[in-house]
Amino acid sequence: MNVNGIPTRPLRPLPADGAIEIIDQTQLPHRLVWQRIDSLDGCAWAISSMQVRGAPLIGATAAYGVALALAEDGSDAALTAALDCLGATRPTAVNLHWALTRMAQTLRPLPQADRCPAAWAEAARIAEEDVAQNAAIGQHALALWKDLIIADDQVFNVMTHCNAGWLATVDHGTALAPIYAAHDAGIPVHVWVSETRPRNQGLLTAWELAQHGVPHTLIADNAAGFLLRQGKVDAVIVGADRIAANGDVANKIGTYLKALACADNGIPFYVAAPRSTLDFACPDGAAIPIEERAGDELRLVTGLDRTQQPAHLRQLPADADVANPAFDVTPGWLVKAIITERGSCPASREGLRALYPDEVGDD
Repeated sequence: MNVNGIPTRPLRPLPADGAIEIIDQTQLPHRLVWQRIDSLDGCAWAISSMQVRGAPLIGATAAYGVALALAEDGSDAALTAALDCLGATRPTAVNLHWALTRMAQTLRPLPQADRCPAAWAEAARIAEEDVAQNAAIGQHALALWKDLIIADDQVFNVMTHCNAGWLATVDHGTALAPIYAAHDAGIPVHVWVSETRPRNQGLLTAWELAQHGVPHTLIADNAAGFLLRQGKVDAVIVGADRIAANGDVANKIGTYLKALACADNGIPFYVAAPRSTLDFACPDGAAIPIEERAGDELRLVTGLDRTQQPAHLRQLPADADVANPAFDVTPGWLVKAIITERGSCPASREGLRALYPDEVGDD
C-alpha cells in the first residue's frame, strides 16, 4: 500500500542490525513516526501499548520479537522466557499465540547456536505468508461481491469498523483488502469509516485510505445504524481478532452492534481473516477471552493541543468507574460469510470444516 505515493509496510525487519522498525500507530493519524526496536522488552511494549496493533501484524511482530530475544542467548530458558513474555501482551488476538507456537515448533529442535538466524528466517516467512494470504482474501471477497457491485459508474458503498487495513497486517489488510483491490481495478468504491472509540482505530483506517486515494467518509460510531437504515450502505466488512470453531467472531468492541443493524436492514455482513485468526481449539464465542483495557482510555481523550503537540484531555474524573472491554463477539448466524485466503464459507462449524478439512476434527 502507499504512503505519500511510496509503497510501504508497517514493519521493516533489519536482521543485519538486530532490530526491526515499526510505524508507531499511537501517533497516527497526526504523525508518521518509525520506531526502532532492538529488544524483547521493546517488542512486548510495542504490542501491549498498541504501537503495533491488528491481529495479523501482532503475530508477525511477535515472531520477530522472538528473533530479537535470541540474539544474545539461544538457550531453552531464553526461548521459553521470550515466548511467555510476548504471549502475555494481548489475550484476545489468537494470531499472536499462533505465531509464537509456530516459532516454538521451528526453534526448539534446533541447536542453540542456530536458533537466532532460524528465528529471523521463520519470522520473515510468517510475514510474507500474511501478505500473500491478505492479497488472496481481497480477490475472494471481490469475487463474492460481484453481484453487489453495480456497473455504469455507480458507487459501491462499504462500511467497516476498527482498522483491518494494511496498518493492521504486514500488507493489503484483511477487511480492506477487497476495497483496495476494487479501487485499484477502477471500480468506484466509497468507504463509511466508523471512528471506533475509545481508541479511534477508525482514524487510522481513514488515514490509510486517504494515503492510497480511496474515497471515504468518517462517521461517529452511533451513526452507523442510521446510514444502514437509510440504504446508504451496500455491505459491511470487518476483520477479526479470533474466530471460534463454530464461526463466532471476536472483533473490536462495537462490531456486534453493526452486525445486528445489518440483520435488521438486510445488509450483508462479512468477516475477513487469514488462517492464523481461526482458533479451531476454541469451541464458540463464549470461550474467547475478552481483553479489558485501562479505564483511562475512556476517561481521557487524546489529540493535538494548540501547539500541535500530542496531549490528553480529561473528560471524566480520575476515579470515575468505567468499563472498557476491547472486543465483543458476533454470533456466526449474523455473519453472511467468512472470507479467508482459501475462499469464503458460512460462519459455522460446517462451513469452516469445508474450507479447512485438515484442521477441523469431528465434534
